[in-house]
Amino acid sequence: MRFNRFYPLFGIALSLMLLGATVNPGWSQSRRQPPTSNEKKNKRPSETKPGEDQQEPLPKDLEPTKPQDIEKVTISTQIVNVDAVVYHKKSGQIVTGLKKPNFALFADGVQQTITNFSTPEAPITVAMVVEYSKWSEIFGLYGNRGMEPGTYEVIRPTAMFLSSFIKPPDDYVSVIAFDIRPTPLTDFTNDPARLQQVVSLLLRNQPAFRETNLFDALKFVLVGGRGDSVVLEESKSDKSEYAGLASVQGRRRAVILIASGIDTFSKINYGDARKVLQNSGVPVYIIGTGNLFKKIYGDQLPATDGLTGMPGRMTWLQADNTLNTFAKETGGAYFPVTFEGELPKVLGSINALLRSQYSLAFNPGEVRDGKQHKLKVSVDVDGDGTYDDKEYVIQARQYYNSPKPDNKSGQK
Repeated sequence: MRFNRFYPLFGIALSLMLLGATVNPGWSQSRRQPPTSNEKKNKRPSETKPGEDQQEPLPKDLEPTKPQDIEKVTISTQIVNVDAVVYHKKSGQIVTGLKKPNFALFADGVQQTITNFSTPEAPITVAMVVEYSKWSEIFGLYGNRGMEPGTYEVIRPTAMFLSSFIKPPDDYVSVIAFDIRPTPLTDFTNDPARLQQVVSLLLRNQPAFRETNLFDALKFVLVGGRGDSVVLEESKSDKSEYAGLASVQGRRRAVILIASGIDTFSKINYGDARKVLQNSGVPVYIIGTGNLFKKIYGDQLPATDGLTGMPGRMTWLQADNTLNTFAKETGGAYFPVTFEGELPKVLGSINALLRSQYSLAFNPGEVRDGKQHKLKVSVDVDGDGTYDDKEYVIQARQYYNSPKPDNKSGQK
């Protein structure tokens, strides 16, 4: 995507309106180093320039791995992590204050020993993945009948979440925009000035490609790989190596996806994308876009895609099913947003669910059959020895895939 054109002054005005014209200096002074993993990290020059204050040293458990010690990004299944949110089925009230004995974790119907457990008190580490393509711009423009730039449909929820729900000094967020490929806009940060730069960057520019390679973008964010260097970093190289969000340990993680659900020609297919999401153990919270466009023009669309590439009704149905599946199987949630007025409630719900996750984990042992295994979490809220699954909803990932047999070691 290109970041070289810009909308007029009303775009800057929206940025200031959404994020606020002032920056809280206390936040900037209190921010800490972003979370690091023990895998790859994006290689960029020192962030400390001459004349700037030196930042406080990293704790030993957050020190980055030396480049020579880095080999490759993998998702370990030795420990299977399951994040779960519990809420009342009728009232929707989220249940807090539960302990480890209140939970039971099953794999293929067999109860597992919960080896790790933590309550919803850990800070959050979020990757925001934003569809920034020509198609998303067209859907937004026709949906609002030309009253504002079409990109506002994806920029507005991004700006609202960044300004309202990332709380320094412990929360961190990275932002990745995608069209034909994912483009990191900022690495993990909680600096309000940097977050405002992200929104301003999106407002000043416009998408360059129609393609929306959703599956590739999710794989890049979760597993990592080689990609464009961070736009807002003064990197000396065009490409950098990234560790995926799945490799970040010891923090509450989530992906917030703002997208239509349409995938044009990703290198991986839908099934591969599902496996990546299932293995990551990271919940995906989704804000679906293009819904106003569908409500206005859906009946006029042909059943299949047009010669110009305009998605037909079948493509939109498939996109909606894709987003529903991704959210459900990862323990996240899907919110198809039609009108701007829905955003405050939707973003508030995502924030509440994200911060109310209980983290459970179990060791599957030497299971190496390369197969998909079904997960289920049950809860005994009142501690009477009976599971309350009929009265309460447990929102958690539904599957994990065990590694394939290691033929070199003779395992089967």
